[in-house]
Amino acid sequence: MTHVILVPGFWLDGDSWGKVTAALHAHGYDVEPLTLPGKESRDADRSNVRLADHVAAVVARVDQAPEKVVLVGHSGGGSIVAGAADARPHKVEHAIYVDSGPFADGQMINDELPVEEDEVPFPGWDAFEDAELRDMTPKVRAELERIAIPEPAGVARDPLRVHHGDRYYVPTTVIACSIPSVTLEKLMGDEHPYVRELSRMRHRRIVDLPTGHWPQLTKPAELAFEIVGIVEGRGGAGEVAVGG
Repeated sequence: MTHVILVPGFWLDGDSWGKVTAALHAHGYDVEPLTLPGKESRDADRSNVRLADHVAAVVARVDQAPEKVVLVGHSGGGSIVAGAADARPHKVEHAIYVDSGPFADGQMINDELPVEEDEVPFPGWDAFEDAELRDMTPKVRAELERIAIPEPAGVARDPLRVHHGDRYYVPTTVIACSIPSVTLEKLMGDEHPYVRELSRMRHRRIVDLPTGHWPQLTKPAELAFEIVGIVEGRGGAGEVAVGG
């Protein structure tokens, strides 16, 4: 049975994957949505939580799986997936990045978000571009505000450390939502730092899922469909690119 580990992005816990988790279970997958250290509740202690702690939490789950795993990382969770794939490249069947992508050594997830003491609170909707807010109805926005948990500041600002060359051979797919595939392809052609690591992946795909930055909330059924398609090796409706 395919084991899928779901890694949430900033301000989200494992429960944020609820509808996607249910859909993947219905397809017969063993699904494990993670709540990362410091994000257990709004009152959790985040003062000493670093990016390395989040990567280590995912690696621990990879190590406990009896066979290879599929890692799915949303937004800032993409860097955490990249760190885990670097640490255990031979245990990762596929790395899937949801409106995200793998970062290179030394890159930070986001050091521009405002920090309050040891955490990064949800910054409000003005912090996001219009494309990121597509399909974010008032109901969906209210739900995200309700479940939002501050992010440990160390996770946002620590540089990612990756060094294992075999990470470039891990099959990699980006599910492109707020930034469409045509833009990502252009950025790779321009050697933009944001996609530098993605362009080095030897087996890569980009699949379009047009919606905002939180497809697990705006289009959970469609997101689950794309994940299943990637895992089962069929091209998604939005598949546009395959790396060499």
